[in-house]
Amino acid sequence: MTGETAAIRAPLRRRTLLAAAAAASIPVRAHAQGAGAWPNGPIRFVVPFAPGGTTDIMARLVGERLQARLGVPVVVENRAGAGATVGSQMVASAPPDGQTIVMSNIASHAISPSVYRGVRYDPVKDFAHIAMVTVNPSVMVANPKFEAQSLAEYIALAKARPGQVNYATSGAGSSNHMIGVRLGLAAGIELVHVPYRGAGPAMTDVIAGVVGVMFDSLPSASSHIRAGSVKALAVSSEERNPAFPDVPTFREQGVDIVSYSWFGISAPAGTPAAIVERLNAETRASIAEPAVAARLDELGGSPRDWSAAEFTAFVAKEYETWAPVVKASGASAQ
Repeated sequence: MTGETAAIRAPLRRRTLLAAAAAASIPVRAHAQGAGAWPNGPIRFVVPFAPGGTTDIMARLVGERLQARLGVPVVVENRAGAGATVGSQMVASAPPDGQTIVMSNIASHAISPSVYRGVRYDPVKDFAHIAMVTVNPSVMVANPKFEAQSLAEYIALAKARPGQVNYATSGAGSSNHMIGVRLGLAAGIELVHVPYRGAGPAMTDVIAGVVGVMFDSLPSASSHIRAGSVKALAVSSEERNPAFPDVPTFREQGVDIVSYSWFGISAPAGTPAAIVERLNAETRASIAEPAVAARLDELGGSPRDWSAAEFTAFVAKEYETWAPVVKASGASAQ
């Protein structure tokens, strides 16, 4: 899997320091080449999921810093639906003037285009992929009163009640949906997927006991884990996450699942190269700021100091990797 790279496994602190050093000189080069009159007004930052999830958290964290660095409002707009394809389609169809961007992610640009029928955009050709923000693992959490309080207990419960044990995610086509599919295949159990329009609404129902278990990206679940409103049962990283050292991995518990989700910034195809370069520079500088790096660390995220070309190549590879996985899983949605 593309998430299982040396870059992901490298020590976070060393990467952050290197990013900070590199970012110090980037804005100067970008400004020197210029981007015309851009930005010439508020920037619309589309989040293709409901508020409260990791995509939303990352967009607001980076959007705040971009607003300060660019000197214009960066307005976050949540447009959820169809596994992040509704908001992404909106951006793909927007004028390529740098005034509309999207928080692209593994769902919108690697998985959902193969899950949802009628998706009208090509995840690579119809976007100018600008910058990666962070890569992070997912986590399996349960309501503290749910009858299964460990991964082993959950699997045993599903075996005892085939087709009756469910799990929630931010939506069909999300990376967390695929983790549920993979868990069912690996453990030989039949699970029921309960898709929501975002991680926030799903987490609300898990905390309320409407659904017992959820697969979520670690950043959006982190505050709820720390507060004790949900219990973390397993994390999808290769090794335990430093921010949550007490949470065992799936592999530790006998299930061979390693998975990472990712979040970046993309714009409509045809966005001028000078604007792409400027946005890339400002994004990289933003995530290298000590306060932002510390927040990403706290959330269990791992920032990436990548060029636009590197991010574009990554997105293309992710789509190629996930398309056959989705086909093999049989997952599909309207």
